[in-house]
Amino acid sequence: MPRAAIISKPQKPELEPILVELLAWLKDHGFEVTLDEQTAIYLGRPQDGVERTQLAAKRHQIVITLGGDGTLLSAARAFAHTGTPILGINLGSLGFLTEVPVADMYRTLESWLNGTAVLDSRWLMHTELIREGQVFRSFEALNDVVLAKGAIARMGEFAIELDRQPVANFKADGVIISTPTGSTAYTLAANGPILMPTVDAMVLTAICPHLLTIRPIVVPGHSRISVTVNVVPHETYLTVDGQEAVELQLGDRIDCCRSESSIRLLRLNENGLFNVLRQKLSWGER
Repeated sequence: MPRAAIISKPQKPELEPILVELLAWLKDHGFEVTLDEQTAIYLGRPQDGVERTQLAAKRHQIVITLGGDGTLLSAARAFAHTGTPILGINLGSLGFLTEVPVADMYRTLESWLNGTAVLDSRWLMHTELIREGQVFRSFEALNDVVLAKGAIARMGEFAIELDRQPVANFKADGVIISTPTGSTAYTLAANGPILMPTVDAMVLTAICPHLLTIRPIVVPGHSRISVTVNVVPHETYLTVDGQEAVELQLGDRIDCCRSESSIRLLRLNENGLFNVLRQKLSWGER
């Protein structure tokens, strides 16, 4: 029997009737359903909830997220090594990744079942935090990793290497390393470039650098970007997709490269990046 996983955004009690209907639809179409903890709470079945990080332990044919881009990013990391199609239903205000509205949810599911839906492949970025010469933590990111200070308004000092070759040393509020998918997220707000999702590249963007000459850098996707923290203000963190965080120490190095994993986003139609930019950010309008 095919299996579907449902992941829901917290603090959205209005999801309850949507989930009841979705559960009935999936069961009518022969699916077993696995619920994340939040979904199980909405349905009044907290004992049936599975922690998100454990969902991928069972084989699923599809993952359905109900929320915004943050909910989908969480699902993408959880299912990074499975290749399971992810259908992101947009309940948020922006929704660059979760383009499918609730009104089109069943039409998209029907399209997937009959083989006419679009599967949009997005590669992930593998990140390792090196501490005292050892891999301290590793992550898979769909959007970006960010090195940034916390509450105290002091700049950090960062050394950048590309494939072990020195690139630059500078002071800044932080550094963003993003995938093409993440180029329209934090790095765009920091004046980074927009990359098409299919481009094999990564972007390194300094946040408020203390040098006028430091500009965003686009590097080939097969490269390895290394950022060493030479001066670290109190409460400086490495943040992955805006959701996972580790406090950094002096001398920590962050290595980023293209991951061997990718995800597949389920869509009703071909993704039009510039349509999304026009609709969401009024890009290119006069």
